[in-house]
Amino acid sequence: MTMTADATALKPQIDTLFWRKRLLAFGLPALVLAYFAYIFFAFDIAGLSGRANLDNGKTLVRDSYSYKTHVTRDNRNATVSIAVEGERKGAYPAGQSPDWVTFGTDTVIDLGNGHVVTFGETQVTYDIPDYGLIVTEPGRRGVQAQFPAGDLPDWINASKNRLAVYTDAGRLTVTRNRSEVFKYNYGWELFFFTLDSPYHNMGWGEVLSRAVTGEAGAIASDVWNNKMWRHADVAWAIFETILMAFLGTCGAALVSLPLAFLAAKNFAPLMALRFAMRRVFDFFRGVDALIWTIVLSRAFGPGPLTGALAILITDTGSFGKMFSEALENVDGKQIEGIQSTGAKPLQRYRFGVLPQVTPILLSQVLYFLESNTRSATIIGAITGGGIGLLLTQAIITQKDWEEVSYYIMLIIVMVMMMDWLSGILRRKLIKG
Repeated sequence: MTMTADATALKPQIDTLFWRKRLLAFGLPALVLAYFAYIFFAFDIAGLSGRANLDNGKTLVRDSYSYKTHVTRDNRNATVSIAVEGERKGAYPAGQSPDWVTFGTDTVIDLGNGHVVTFGETQVTYDIPDYGLIVTEPGRRGVQAQFPAGDLPDWINASKNRLAVYTDAGRLTVTRNRSEVFKYNYGWELFFFTLDSPYHNMGWGEVLSRAVTGEAGAIASDVWNNKMWRHADVAWAIFETILMAFLGTCGAALVSLPLAFLAAKNFAPLMALRFAMRRVFDFFRGVDALIWTIVLSRAFGPGPLTGALAILITDTGSFGKMFSEALENVDGKQIEGIQSTGAKPLQRYRFGVLPQVTPILLSQVLYFLESNTRSATIIGAITGGGIGLLLTQAIITQKDWEEVSYYIMLIIVMVMMMDWLSGILRRKLIKG
């Protein structure tokens, strides 16, 4: 079978087309594979896995859903104190202690599963099942420790001046001046009532009964002014975060709407004016809100106002571009109809332009409001306001990781609520 002249002429083009497809089929996966190989070496993935501290990660995860109760003895005067998370505001009053701590001639701390720590007159002992008894005597010469026969396991860290024993039941640390034991318990202790509250350790039925009989105000006050969890400060921080997002987003919408007319081709006939306004919008949105936050904090100092201004500046550029594009797509016939009635330019804009673009503008503003609620969390960490600041402080200390999980949950709920609210407003304002 012989090829026709047309088929012969098309053969080079067909071969080129198939060659390009084969090159794309094999070249694109090879390019992606090369990119991932570059990432592996450039970001030192192998070294990162070696530097990762899994033990620290396990501790932080466990701290997110549990709390530690510290039992501390001053080795210089033998006084013993008990505090939740080792904080003074979570200290047990004199004469009170958890049921696993027994005071007497010696202080006996039952960590459970046979683990018992004893604070004696001069010695500190730790009886560990399947291992034996550790005896220490802190003093001026350091920490003198005696261990069961054999090599020390890796969960015991002993030196001349310090002994640390890590077990699943708890941890014991002994130095010259202080001996400390802490025990994990599940839950978020003192979340509602602190130890000095008269409602601590009451059942919920009794608390509800007292609330009904006239103590509702006192109960609400104890919860609201909780010194450990600072519910009042957290509520104010969330309000500041939402306020930053609201002021920044709405302020940007009000500023960018009139400027968008100067950047729209069908409303600003001068090309130089349109070019200048669009470059202004590019400049505002080209610099991230975090950068504006750092710059403005030097001028206005830390606070929610700085965060709101940073969001306002960045969103002015974004809104200006989107609003101007929406204005360029309006139907001119509706404007001509309004103009035929003798309407002035402002009236033509009000009744011929805004009704067409309002649904689009509102949808964009509400979307940015939801997005800026998340951004305000990070911005607040820099400007010193909002829930972002509390979250950053809790992360830096690495002491109360349950507070980190609490703040993260509140941020997620806040974003979900803003999403739900913006959806309702979008339906009411746009669809009627």
